[in-house]
Amino acid sequence: MTQTDRDADSSKDREKEARGVKRPIAPAAVPEHLHEQIQGNFIVVIHPGSETLRIGRAPDTQPMSVPHVIARRHKHAGQSPYEDQCLQREGLNSADSNEQRQNGLKMIDQAIWSKKMSNGVRRVPVSAQQAKLYNKQIRPAVLDSNCKVKWTHTSHQPEYLVGEDALNVNPTDSYSIHWPIRRGQLNIHSGAGGSLTAVLADLQTIWSHAVHKLLEIPLKDLKYYRCIFLIPDIYNRQHVKEIVNMLLLKIGFSAVVVHQESVCVTLGSGLSSACVVDVGDQKTSVCCVEDGVSHRSSRLCIAYGGSDVTRCFFWLMQRGGFPYRECRLTNRLDYVLLQQLKESFCHLDQDISGLQDHEFRTRFPDSPVLLYQLRLGDEKLQAPMALFYPAALGIVGQKMTSLQHRLLGDAEDPHDEHYLLSTQSKQDQSSKAVSDRKTFHKSAGFDGESGEPSERANVSVDLELGHSQTECLAAAGGDPEDSSRSTAVTQFEGKALGIDKAILHSIDSCSSDETKRKMYGCILLVGGGLLFHGAQEFLQHRILNKMPPSFRCLVESVDVITRPKDMDPRLIAWKGGAVLACLDTTQELWIHQREWQRFGVRMLRERAAFVW
Repeated sequence: MTQTDRDADSSKDREKEARGVKRPIAPAAVPEHLHEQIQGNFIVVIHPGSETLRIGRAPDTQPMSVPHVIARRHKHAGQSPYEDQCLQREGLNSADSNEQRQNGLKMIDQAIWSKKMSNGVRRVPVSAQQAKLYNKQIRPAVLDSNCKVKWTHTSHQPEYLVGEDALNVNPTDSYSIHWPIRRGQLNIHSGAGGSLTAVLADLQTIWSHAVHKLLEIPLKDLKYYRCIFLIPDIYNRQHVKEIVNMLLLKIGFSAVVVHQESVCVTLGSGLSSACVVDVGDQKTSVCCVEDGVSHRSSRLCIAYGGSDVTRCFFWLMQRGGFPYRECRLTNRLDYVLLQQLKESFCHLDQDISGLQDHEFRTRFPDSPVLLYQLRLGDEKLQAPMALFYPAALGIVGQKMTSLQHRLLGDAEDPHDEHYLLSTQSKQDQSSKAVSDRKTFHKSAGFDGESGEPSERANVSVDLELGHSQTECLAAAGGDPEDSSRSTAVTQFEGKALGIDKAILHSIDSCSSDETKRKMYGCILLVGGGLLFHGAQEFLQHRILNKMPPSFRCLVESVDVITRPKDMDPRLIAWKGGAVLACLDTTQELWIHQREWQRFGVRMLRERAAFVW
C-alpha cells in the first residue's frame, strides 16, 4: 500500500468518526488483547421501574436494585411537605368504589368455590368473622424496647437522599418524597415536583447517584461508557426522547441503545418467541414477541399491579380484625411492611384452605420491636385473585387499559409516520396509474380497440386515484371508519381486564394462526407483581378454560413459564439488556452523543430496533 493510499484511508476513518460511526469507546490505556472484555465492562444497563431501579454493568451476574425514590430538601423554611403516595391512587374514594369492591369479592369467592382441590373435594369457604374474633383479642408482645432501625441521618442537611435513605427520612424533617415513575410512565402531575423538568431532574439525580455510589464509576469517566436503556412496550415518545437526551447530554454517556422490555425479556430467558406477561408493582403489560420483534397490535398495558394487590390484602385483613390497628396506607414504613406481609403470606394455591396462624414483627424508628399474632383464611388467596377480577380493587372512573397509539407528530422529526404514510399513498397512486397505462396500451395494441378501452382506462385511473386519496385521508384521520375505531378503542381502554383476559386479547390480536399457536405454547410470566406460590398452575388453568375452542385442538399444550433458567423473574428484563449488549447486531443500534446533538430524535427512528 502506498503512502497516498494510507493517507486516503486515514482521511476516510476521520470522516467516519466525525459522522459518529460505531467505533469502540474505551480508555486510551486499554491493552489490545483486553479490548473485547473491556467493551462489556464499559456498558451500563438501566431498567427503571415504578418501584425499583435496576442498574449494573453488562457482564454482572445480576444488577444492583434500589428503591426508585428521591427525597429533596425544602428550599425555603416553612415550605409545605409533599409526598407521592405508594398505595393510594385516584378512583378509590368514589361513591361506587365499595360496592364494586364487594361485587368483585363475590366473584372471587364464587371462583374459589367452583374449582375443586387436587383431591377432588371442593373448598369449604372460611368466614372472615371466624378469624376476626381471634384477631380482635391479640395484643402485641414487646421483643426489644430499643429498635435498631433509625431514621436517616439528616443533620448535615444533604440536598437530596436516594433509595432506602429516602424511604427512611423522618416525616418531621424538611424533605419532600418523589417517585419519578408511576404505572410505567413519568410521574407528571400538578403537585410540587410534578413538572416534566422536575421529574427528569429527579431521574438524573437518582441514576447518577446509582452510577457513582453503587457501580463506583466516576461521573467524569462516563464519556468512556455506553448505556442500554430499557423502555416499556407502550411508551410515550416525548418522554423517551427527553430521557435519551438526558442520558447523552446531561449524565454524559457516549452512546445509548433504546430497546423494549418485552424483547429484552425473551433475550434474557433464551426464548425466540413468547407471549410476555410482565406484572410489575403498578402496571401489567402484555405483548407477543416473535423472533425478536414485538407485535405492535398485541401490546396492551393495564394500570394495576403488585401494589394494588397489597392494598386489597390490607382491606381484607382489616375486615378480619388486623391486630396492627395503627397501620395506615399513607404511611411510608407501613407500606414497606404491607408489601412484606403480602409477599410472605399470599398465594394462588387452592389446595391451601382453612384458617392458619401467622406472626409478624414491626420494626420502626423510635419504637419498640413488636411481635403480632395473626390468623388468616381465604384472604391470602383472594388478594392475588384480584388481578384476575379487577373489580375487587374498587377503582372507579379511571383509564385502566392502554394501547399503543399513533404518533401525533414531532416538529423535530419531519419524516415521522405521517410523512411516510402520505408519501406511500402518493407512490401507490403513481405506480397504479403507470401500471394501468401500460395495461391499456398493451390491450390496445393487441386487440386493436382504440376508443372504448381508452375510456375504460381513464375511468380505471380515475377510480384508482380516488381510492388512493381515500387511503390518504384515512391515514390522516379523515375517514369516518377511523372515527368509529377511535370510539371503540376508547371504550376498550375504559375496561379493567383481568390478566387472563388481557393475555387472550393480546394473542388474538396476532395476525396469523401459526403465531397464535406459538404464543399459547409459550406464555412467559415475569416481574414481581404475581410472584406467588401456585401462580403458574393457576394461570395455566384459566388460559386453558378460556382460550377459543378452535385453538384447543391446534395447541399441543399451554405452557406458562415463571422462572426461565431458574432466574429471578424480576431480573430477566435487565438480564436481556445485558445479553443485548453482547450481540454483534447491537453495534448497528448505538446512538452516539455527537449524532444526537446533530440530528436529535431522528436518530431514534433510524437506529431503534423497533418501529418508532
